[in-house]
Amino acid sequence: MKKLAAPLLILFFIVLNLLSCDGLDENYSNNPNHRLSFSVDTLSFDTVFTTIGSATKEFMIYNRNDQPLLISEIMLASGEETGFRINVDGRKGDHFQDVRIQADDSLYVFVEVTVNPNASNQPLLVDDSIIFTTNGVKQSVRLEAYGQNVNLYKNGLILTQDTHFTAERPYLIYDSLVISPNITLNIDPGVTFYMHDTAKVITYGTLLAKGTRENPIVFRGDRLDFILNDILPYDRTPSQWGGIFFRPESYHNIMDNVIVRNGKTGLTFEKSSPDESKLKLSNSQITNMGEHLFSARNCKIEVTNTELTNAGGGVVVLIGGNYCFVHCTLANFMTLEKRTTPCLTMANNANEEAYPLKATFDNCIIDGSFDTGKEAYKGELNLSVDGAASFEYLFNHCVIKTNGSNNDHFKEVLFTNTSPSYRLKGGEKNKYRFDFRPDSLTTLGVGKADIFVTQQYPVDRYGINRLTNDGPDIGAYEFVPKEDETK
Repeated sequence: MKKLAAPLLILFFIVLNLLSCDGLDENYSNNPNHRLSFSVDTLSFDTVFTTIGSATKEFMIYNRNDQPLLISEIMLASGEETGFRINVDGRKGDHFQDVRIQADDSLYVFVEVTVNPNASNQPLLVDDSIIFTTNGVKQSVRLEAYGQNVNLYKNGLILTQDTHFTAERPYLIYDSLVISPNITLNIDPGVTFYMHDTAKVITYGTLLAKGTRENPIVFRGDRLDFILNDILPYDRTPSQWGGIFFRPESYHNIMDNVIVRNGKTGLTFEKSSPDESKLKLSNSQITNMGEHLFSARNCKIEVTNTELTNAGGGVVVLIGGNYCFVHCTLANFMTLEKRTTPCLTMANNANEEAYPLKATFDNCIIDGSFDTGKEAYKGELNLSVDGAASFEYLFNHCVIKTNGSNNDHFKEVLFTNTSPSYRLKGGEKNKYRFDFRPDSLTTLGVGKADIFVTQQYPVDRYGINRLTNDGPDIGAYEFVPKEDETK
């Protein structure tokens, strides 16, 4: 018994000591001037789709005083009627009492919101506040979010009849949007598609996406928050959704004034007939893909006044077929994925199968971060030729980052081992934004385009007249002094 008494006595004093240190209620400050501090005054959410929960945001509660504080009450002002939900120091609810915070210590508050749908087509402000009461003094942090009603397809959407999408509300697509064979999807200017993780657009029929400069059609991921606070949004991060795929039986597609960004792949065209139009792409921007950005096998495609930029794989990969690129900017300065392929690859063979290829590039830029090296026609250009099939190509009045010289395939080409200067070229200081407009009148390619080609395409992607200065510029964009720009 004596042997048991000593350990029990020690245990008793340990428990007593812990209890005496736990509350120390008499040590909590009751001074009303001792107040809480917060890491934010207002916690704002980006646009939140109705019925779809937001990402979790957080802020900190600080006690910057030299005594502990007892927060007698923490509560959501509206209860949970506005759709906000909070978690205080690991506890979920809308009302908390007697929350302790030691001197020079802090607590986390996590916040989420789900906005209920309504009749509006415009974003609707939803706000609330979290009220903190300490020593009779009330303090608050405001919560705000904009709820956006959407046309939601959680199980995907398979179109089995001709369909017309209008721009009243965005479209939120889970799984995939499938255009069945012999079916046409018409899309109005201003429509935005928010594509969930891995969602794809798969076209067996015909896609007619005709936007305008003022109201382009947009395909993008559905994440509206930041991966790095205030620096890198998900909307500038590649591989946010699957991409757009054109199956072999899909022909006569049109994409004008369309923006496609941040997919795993961009536009993928499966093996088709090079004698029938697969796609006419104009005045568009295809950008920031995790793998290949624009890849086609044995297709007939025309691309004009279009920016094709930044990919983990190739920007443009052409295997057989018939292609025409006019006044396009092809550039690859991807930093968020490891680059594996030159900007432009052309081949007349794949998997031991020959595909005749014919391609012309007029007034185009082919550029990127790869060094040119010492070999000719390497760097950002990859030509894979097999004698079993024809390989016809012409670069006319282009800027190409490669070593080379003008010949029957290269007419008035500006070969370079340094890139032209652009407005913005990514990186953290630019918050990963790119702007591939020429930066100055001395930028390589400015005033050097073939004017006879330009006369057929007299305005650039932004509608700037190419024929009003000393000569049209190579690429999708005409130089505009920053003080004169409207975009």
